[in-house]
Amino acid sequence: MAVNPDKACALALAIENNVSQVMVGKSKTIRLLLIALTAGGHVLIEDVPGIGKTTLVTALARSLDLDFSRIQFTPDVMPSDVSGYNLYDQKTGDFIFKPGAIMTQILLADEINRTSPKTQSALLEAMQENQVTVDQTTYELPQPFMVMATQNPIEQQGTYVLPEAQLDRFMFRMTLGYPTAQEEINIMSRFSSDNPVENLQPVASAGDVLWLRDQARQVYVADAIKIYITNLAQQTRRHPDVELGASPRASLMLLQASKAAALLSGRDYVIPDDVQGLLHYVFDHRLLIKAEGRLRGAETSSIVESLKGTVQVPTQK
Repeated sequence: MAVNPDKACALALAIENNVSQVMVGKSKTIRLLLIALTAGGHVLIEDVPGIGKTTLVTALARSLDLDFSRIQFTPDVMPSDVSGYNLYDQKTGDFIFKPGAIMTQILLADEINRTSPKTQSALLEAMQENQVTVDQTTYELPQPFMVMATQNPIEQQGTYVLPEAQLDRFMFRMTLGYPTAQEEINIMSRFSSDNPVENLQPVASAGDVLWLRDQARQVYVADAIKIYITNLAQQTRRHPDVELGASPRASLMLLQASKAAALLSGRDYVIPDDVQGLLHYVFDHRLLIKAEGRLRGAETSSIVESLKGTVQVPTQK
């Protein structure tokens, strides 16, 4: 099947405009979520409460007519609450599978760092394999499937640091940020009388998302772009302040996200700007800085930014 970037671009704009009926001034964030969804990735939103994370995810799910589930992570949430469990039926003598919150298409894992590592790990198989295993029985997740997790970077009491293995499974880490003064006024005007999310109508379907994913896989990537992504990842592993650099999974996710970004921009090929525009979202949360580097004030964002000037950018021949 030939790539149709014009149709993909038009579909993305229709979805973004629909979500923007609810979200004020978040066009870049909406585009990033669409890129991750098209690339088959998951997103970690790290920001303070009350800025519209749940509203954003709900609006996206409604715009795509996808099943949406939300789970509020607390210390007492068990792995079975996420993946599901088998319940014994006394009438039939059989065990009946009761699906957990993860058996949906878009899952909002709210404040994921407030639950125990054991419960956090229940997400790992689903995020990587698109399936869950309960009592040695495997259940496929509905497609398309995406996890959008949130965590509050300010309050650390009663939280658990996400392990590197789980952080590495999030394609993007992003923030929403506070609105401007005018945007905040527009938010109050928009939500003062009713909730616009409840009146939001779908403009796409699960089939459209699966079509976008298939199209993104066929976007052309020149060998020079692959070498560029590899060199970027390799450079993080050589940096003197970095203890843990970008993994090969990070390189692959950057490639997949760049293909999705190119498609939604109306192109059937990747350019270096696609890679550079997503570099921070893919790499920042994966780097682990050495203790001496932290003492010198080294930050992952500045290290990743320096890659743009130290790694040679491929040019058109």
